[in-house]
Amino acid sequence: MTQERIDLDTSLGYLLKEAASALRAAMEEVLRPLGMTITHYSCLELLAQRPGLSNSDLARGAFVTRQSMNVLLQALEGDGVVERPATAPSGKALPTRLTPKGHRALEVASAAVRDVERRMLDGMTDAEQAAALRALRSMVAALRS
Repeated sequence: MTQERIDLDTSLGYLLKEAASALRAAMEEVLRPLGMTITHYSCLELLAQRPGLSNSDLARGAFVTRQSMNVLLQALEGDGVVERPATAPSGKALPTRLTPKGHRALEVASAAVRDVERRMLDGMTDAEQAAALRALRSMVAALRS
């Protein structure tokens, strides 16, 4: 029995992986001079949009393990970028918040990341960007169901 092979030139999955890899490299390039990794940036962005997230919530949102996020949060807390209470207000989760220093760092990093995204979308019309967003959301939903 002959198996059907994936044609890498026309595979959406392969192209998505290639696009994700190119995006990651471009983001790393602009974040590195700021002393940030993509996970570091993702953590700050998540906290700015959803203050009080727990370590587990941040790990899920940044696509890393809880252990990796805990190590990052300890470092960020030591640098004065985030703050967590000494004891959990309820349960075991320590809600994390950005400090003013964290907000300033995020502002610079967000501008750099926005430039990368603009470059990525350069040449696409608004309608093409909206269609791409719908298509990607549909793909994610289909794979998660």
